[in-house]
Order: sequence, then structure tokens, then C-alpha cells
Amino acid sequence: MSINTLKKLTALAAVAAVCLIPLSADPADPELPEEEQSQEQNNETPPINPELQQNFTIIDAVHAYDLNPHTAAYSSEAQILTGLYEGLFSYDPVSLEPQYAIATNYRISRDKLRWSFTLRDNAKFSDGSPITAQDVREAWLDLLAEPGASYSSLLDVIQGAYEYRTGNGKREDVAIKAVNDTTLTIHLVRPASYLPRILCHSAFAVCKKDLSVFSGPFSVESYKNNTLVLKKNGSYWDAANTHLNQITILQSDNTAENAYSFNTGSADWVTGNADVQKLLNKNVIQLNAEFATEYLFFKCRNDSIWNNPAFRTALLEAVPWDKLREKSFVKATTLVYPLSGYPQVEGYSYTDADEAASLMKDAREKAGISADEKIPLVFAITDTDFMKERAQLFIDAWTPLGIDVQIQKTPVERYLSSIPSWNADLFSYTWIGDFADPLAFLELFQGNSTLNVTGWSNGDYDKLLDDAALYTDENRPKLLSQAEQLLLDSGMIIPISHPVSLNIINPEAVGGWTANAFDMHPLKYLYKKQVKRNIPNMVMR
Repeated sequence: MSINTLKKLTALAAVAAVCLIPLSADPADPELPEEEQSQEQNNETPPINPELQQNFTIIDAVHAYDLNPHTAAYSSEAQILTGLYEGLFSYDPVSLEPQYAIATNYRISRDKLRWSFTLRDNAKFSDGSPITAQDVREAWLDLLAEPGASYSSLLDVIQGAYEYRTGNGKREDVAIKAVNDTTLTIHLVRPASYLPRILCHSAFAVCKKDLSVFSGPFSVESYKNNTLVLKKNGSYWDAANTHLNQITILQSDNTAENAYSFNTGSADWVTGNADVQKLLNKNVIQLNAEFATEYLFFKCRNDSIWNNPAFRTALLEAVPWDKLREKSFVKATTLVYPLSGYPQVEGYSYTDADEAASLMKDAREKAGISADEKIPLVFAITDTDFMKERAQLFIDAWTPLGIDVQIQKTPVERYLSSIPSWNADLFSYTWIGDFADPLAFLELFQGNSTLNVTGWSNGDYDKLLDDAALYTDENRPKLLSQAEQLLLDSGMIIPISHPVSLNIINPEAVGGWTANAFDMHPLKYLYKKQVKRNIPNMVMR
């Protein structure tokens, strides 16, 4: 998912010290119980005072929320959608590993191509109607039919899904079948051991065309004037273990006021956009490494000189890597966040101006471009001082190579949505992996992926990803790492950092919130604890 850029920049600017948690994720099969058995929620919590659960207030950055699970793209939206919709699986609140949600178990055939899911017989929508296997089928088919659905290509592993999604097949030919009300089967084109992990994502949740009906623990009460109010969904199958009666999400970019709201107890959780220097209790600052990567990418356009990898790799030799990454807490030399069991990939860490000049000379000669001809490169950035300073680094580094770097700007809130139609060559991107697997990043560059905003396509790369899907042993990460190496060697991306998440929340006052590498905190588990607030006499604005 794309990180909310405002939140990311605020975190970088506000914090002067960092305390990181290590991320270790095994890309093997999810550790779910025996496939034939049901797993109910078993979250042990201390006694919860119902009187404290009337309202929970979250302060988030100002951003127009897209609450359609099929088209939402920001991490802030994904956070909210954990409370509004639910699919076959959901995230464990601590490990974020898949756990059963609307499904109670699943079975896989011997050839690993047929999956059969059993649904809860007490699952209901917020309007009281039952959630059936047919509802799951229709939701997934609607996702495939949605042109603006970023994640729909992840279902291409299902027979007929790619053809239907691209307009070359029929809806009824997609191998998603409702056998009865509580049994759903799918037939795959190749094994996909990672399937339960991706099905935790809100894009694959069960939803109706009427988005005022919800399948999760909460429903939308109202959304106006930068205030979103969620109410507990009494029809939810596990309503008894959903503690909060209401969640109020206030959108504000006033960092001083947000800190004041937290200090005085009128906000329970601030998602990063607060002046940390004004916080009375510094222990409420939760700063953690994210399973994410910030990078620049080249966009492949018709007849663009930057479609040629020889020109791209020449530029990357001249990138001032140390200066580019000097403000990064966790420097990134590759795309995929380091995972246990994933082979090391050769990234970018040194600058060689002489080699860059030599490579550019060779590229020009082969392309028939004279040494003195200026080559334009349009760099698309957000209209912020941070990105303007970064752009200047590239202007200084690439001008000696005869590159005319032209800067085009747009407001932060319009940047991501502008990328598909923006006639520029270089873009900035930050991506949080949606499941603990290298594919969460590598899917962004697969030729037919709906997550691919670069326009880059490479048959060898796609084949490596397809071949990797056939394995569940050490061959899988080996093939995936080869795909990443191919991508890096092509000069398509400029890796910069692995971002950190900043949250303001007091674990002594809030239960059900755990720091994790996805910065994802399912709303279902939140509850307020009984604590004494010690607020000294103060005047602070």
C-alpha cells in the first residue's frame, strides 16, 4: 500500500532520535491451524471497563479518504478499512500473520491448485443479512471488474481471473465457485502458498455494491468536515469481542494542536502528525521500522530515451548515494526489505562519476546522440521543500552528463493519483508491503500487475516470479532474489530508505495496539484502560 506522504514527511521532520524494532519474517507458508479445523478468536485481555469504551478518538492527517476497499490505496485508508470490512482472513493484531475471519478453515488439493474454504454460518453484514460464499464470489469478481482496483491482479492466480480482468474473458468463467452458502472453492493456474497472507488485505474483503453495508466490526456513522465517526456493528459475528462502541477520527495537520489534544486526553491516538517536542510524556512516542521502501522509479513512456536501460544505469552510477540517504534512519540499497531466508541482492551504495560518464558516452554513441546534445529528464515531485532539496541533488549530479533535469510539481494530496497520466520520467514512491513476503514488493514490477505504475515489462522477470510460485522451499526466495537483481541491474529504481512509522499512543492507556512492521493496527482489538492522568497546570498552545 502507498504510505500517506504527509504522515511520512511529518515523521521524518519531527523526530530527532530513533528506536527501531527488528523485522524478521519467514516467507514460508502461513502457520494456520490444521486445515480441517476451525479457529475461533482467542484473545486474552484483562477485564475491560465497558464505561470507558463509549468513544475512542484518533487524529490523522488531512486527506480525503477513499473507503471503497476495491480502490483505496493509502495506508491511512487501509487502517480504517480493518474496522469496516472483513474477508476470509484477517491480520493477527500482534504478528499480523493471517488468522481466520469469515472463514473457519480451508483445504488444499494434492496438486495445490484447488482451494476450498468453509465460512462461518453466523457471519452477517451490518444490515443483518447473512454473508455467504456467493457474497465472497461476487465481491472478488467486482474487484476484478473495477478499473481502478490496484490489487486486483493478485487474483490472476485464479483460473480465468486475468482474462476477465483484462476484458478478454467472461465473469462466469472465473474459477471462483460458491458450492453452497458456506463453501467457496477456487481453482488456480499455479500454486500460491502465500494466498492466505494476501487475502488479509482489505481489497479482498467481502463487500456489497452498496458501500453503506459493512462486513466488519464497525459501520460508518458519518463523514463530514474532516471527521469520520464509526459505530460498532451489532450484527458482526464477533461483536461480543469488539470493545469500542464508537471511534471518532479527526483529521488535522496542526501538529502543536494535536500534541495538546493528546496531552489533555481528548485524543487517544495520533497517527504521526504531532509536535513531539510538546508532548508531556515522551514514552508515548512509538517509532518503529516499517516493512516498506522509499525509492524513485523511471516511468516507461512511448519513445522515451529513458526506456533504454543503458541510459538509466549511467545515471545511477552518478547518484550521490551518501547525500541522498543522509537523512534516512534506515538506508535502503535494494527494493525488498531484508527478510530472513531471503538471499542477499547486490544493490546501490557507491558513486563513480567517471564510470557514469563512460557509460553515458557509450549509450549516446549506440543511440546516435551527440556528446553535446542535452537530454531532457522530467522529474515529478511533490511541492515541498524536502523534495525540492532532493531534486537539486540530481540536478547537480546529472548535469555534467549532459542531462537537462526539469522539475514539475504538484501538491502532496494529488501526487499519487497524478502518476498514471503525468508525462514525466522520474517519480517518487514509498511502498509498504501488504504481507511478509518479497512478492509484496516484486509484484509492483510484474508486467501485467495492476500495481505496476512504471509501465516496465520484462519477460525474464515475469518468468522468475511465475517459476518461484511453484516452490515452497528455499528455491522460492532464490528465484525471487534473482528477479529483484534483474530489476536493479536494469536501473529502473533508485532505492533510498526503509521508512519508520511514528505514532503517539500510550500502551498503559490503550489495549489491543501493538507496534509492528506494517504499521497496521486492526480496530477491532482496541480498548481503553483505566488509568490516572496527571496533567500539571499549564498553558500550552
